[in-house]
Amino acid sequence: MAKLAIIGGGIGGLATALFLGRRGHSVTVFESENRWPTGNLDEDFFNWPRPRTPQATQPHAFMAPVRNVLRAEAPDVYAAMLRLGAREYHEFDWFGTHPPIRPGDEDLVTTRTRRVLLETALYEAVSGQAGVELRRGDTVDGLEFDLTGAIPRVTGVRCGAEVHDADLVLDIAGRRSPVGTWLGQAGCRPPVVENHNIGIAYFSRWYKLSPDAPRVPGRVSDVSVTPFAIGLVFPGDNDIFGVTLAISVNDPTRTALRDTTIFDALAAIFPGPGAWLGLGAKGIGDVHIMAGLDNRWTALVDEHGPVVTGLLGVGDSITHTNPTLGQGVALTLLAAQRVASTVGAMQDQADFAVDYHEWAMRRLKPWFDHQVKVDRGDEAFLSGGPEMLAGRAFDAATRAQFALNPCALDDPVVMRAKAQVRHLVLAPEVAFGTEEVRAHVARWLEAHPKFPSMPDGPSRDDWTAITGEPAQSVR
Repeated sequence: MAKLAIIGGGIGGLATALFLGRRGHSVTVFESENRWPTGNLDEDFFNWPRPRTPQATQPHAFMAPVRNVLRAEAPDVYAAMLRLGAREYHEFDWFGTHPPIRPGDEDLVTTRTRRVLLETALYEAVSGQAGVELRRGDTVDGLEFDLTGAIPRVTGVRCGAEVHDADLVLDIAGRRSPVGTWLGQAGCRPPVVENHNIGIAYFSRWYKLSPDAPRVPGRVSDVSVTPFAIGLVFPGDNDIFGVTLAISVNDPTRTALRDTTIFDALAAIFPGPGAWLGLGAKGIGDVHIMAGLDNRWTALVDEHGPVVTGLLGVGDSITHTNPTLGQGVALTLLAAQRVASTVGAMQDQADFAVDYHEWAMRRLKPWFDHQVKVDRGDEAFLSGGPEMLAGRAFDAATRAQFALNPCALDDPVVMRAKAQVRHLVLAPEVAFGTEEVRAHVARWLEAHPKFPSMPDGPSRDDWTAITGEPAQSVR
């Protein structure tokens, strides 16, 4: 059995430790935060300052790999999430009556919950897991190296004056991980980094339904799109839901969204968020802001081979993605499962590093690339102003691309393809490239000859009437 050290005790660190511990490995998790979940969900969620983890208080929707990996590796954890209030939503629930089932349809399920439920369920399982030691408030200061071979090898971690030896160190310290700096200081070749800045800012607020209100507003999409803002609803657990307004980082009205009264008023004029707020929901706390984000891919293997052995990245330290598509936790748990299921057969460190890298390039990198492509489109859309769609001529391919989302709301065949992409089952060119899907989209376009037109939702004048910013200042 292997001895492992994990840097970081968030979702990725806890899940990896649990999967490893249940296979009999010895694991020590080092978490610089001096607190674990207490089991009081609302106290932990709303009153736990976590400046190094801004995504902790942002809305989440867990894609199918989260559910699938947990049910395979730790079914008790997933059961605990449901017991704590998480809810399952099948993509075909939109239609009320599901279409005839096809193989794989059973997995097109989103787990709707706040992030804290998953953290709580994981912590409770890991804290009782034999072979796993959780060290909170222990910050890893550096790595230990063996530099005598052709490839530098990590042999452990340092915490103050203590050295902790390990057969394998896992960097699960997130997008601000210092590991790359430590590798450079040791004389290693630098990791291969691909980085794309994102010009989108997210403003989110949480709400709770009143006890006598309906639990859902009926058949209304969770996403409302305009050429200057995207309004999203995230149904959660225990009658709590989140609303996010995504806008360009250059939008001059952005500072106004910090005000809860203005945010509530703006959210109410979007079809999706407005329908949920119309159920008598009350706002909880402040507006949570995330900006300055990027999509960043980090590889510890370059054209010459591994830059280091004895070290692997999991989660944001290898593939950090903008949260628009909700891929982060899914990609993290897939990597955690891969490490846990293969480390027992590790013999040659260099071969193990290359094998993991090649797996990541096959399984994770395509979804990173997909996120980059989607973000470029969203940035162009949100910075294009009201004229983005008005009066513009579209070629057939672009028109078909724009039609995928609205068509999916009417057509189960297209909804299935959209869900397969959303849940990381099939690449977009595969899911949307079949003759069947293309034919269904073509028929939908024939029935909507004026598409694409301006989407349903507030106008820029509606928006600026609330923020007080002149509409003509934004293009």
